[in-house]
Amino acid sequence: MKILITGSCGFIGTNLCLQLLNNTNNIIYGIDNYTDNYNIIFKKENNEELKKYKNYHFYNEDILGTKVIENVKPDIIIHLASIPGVRKSLQDPLYYIENNISAFVYLLEECKKYNINKIVYASSSSVYGTNNVVPFSESHEINNLRSSYACSKKCMEVYGKYYNDVFGIKTIGLRFFTVYGERGRPDMAPYMFVKNIAENKEIKQFGNGSSYRDYTYVKDIISGITSIIDGNGKWGEIYNLGNGNPISLTDFIRLCEKITKEKAIIRVLENQTGDVPKTFSDIRKAKNDLDYKPTTTLEEGLKKMFEWMKNNNRINT
Repeated sequence: MKILITGSCGFIGTNLCLQLLNNTNNIIYGIDNYTDNYNIIFKKENNEELKKYKNYHFYNEDILGTKVIENVKPDIIIHLASIPGVRKSLQDPLYYIENNISAFVYLLEECKKYNINKIVYASSSSVYGTNNVVPFSESHEINNLRSSYACSKKCMEVYGKYYNDVFGIKTIGLRFFTVYGERGRPDMAPYMFVKNIAENKEIKQFGNGSSYRDYTYVKDIISGITSIIDGNGKWGEIYNLGNGNPISLTDFIRLCEKITKEKAIIRVLENQTGDVPKTFSDIRKAKNDLDYKPTTTLEEGLKKMFEWMKNNNRINT
């Protein structure tokens, strides 16, 4: 199978590529422009790992304007390339419109032009905003958005459904819930907290610690994506990919202390604009349609991430 993966050198993209490349019947085409939302050295290191596989082909270019779909004619596209981050989106919404919305529509137009009719794309739990009913279900309205990032993801879902229904391009959107694990993003709390606590550096706690998140181990996320590649799921639908076991910020910090065997140095700050008080995924739909069964507890996953960080010089000890 010919599979195009956008954002192939990022956190989830690299883990997905590594999983798929183990099957030599898969030919993986990766595209990434090394966006500097965090240290691009990490992304280039990921790509060097991927380039060890003969069935991996890399394009270092922007999605907007790429000819890779025309040239490759993939069987399916996994679109993971987006600009993440709630806080930056508050200051620069146009950047998110261009890189998230416009780039996705460009891909959809290329699919329409060259008769590529399967595309799976990353949405986010951020679209649930300040919804009060938990767990968050795909059937809930998503009208309480708190950031331009969340708005861009909702727009991607609208366009995905539109192209599915009007032009017959089969789309599935996946709402990821706070993904962590090996090769994780250094700008996210799991990575930052584990690293800083292990190095006896200060961590920032926004709010009183009562906010909670549904943390999802990356390989569980990958299992949901590969299930769709294998033919499961219903086209035109949205699926939550989470763990279904949220934890408060206070308890999360305690767990990071347990993993690292160090005491956290905590600076308590006011809640930040754009942050939501809770995320909690209802994953029954994904279980039914994708046979999605997250198996990794947060403690197990953090231990695996911590070991990877130590073995790959991401922690100074």
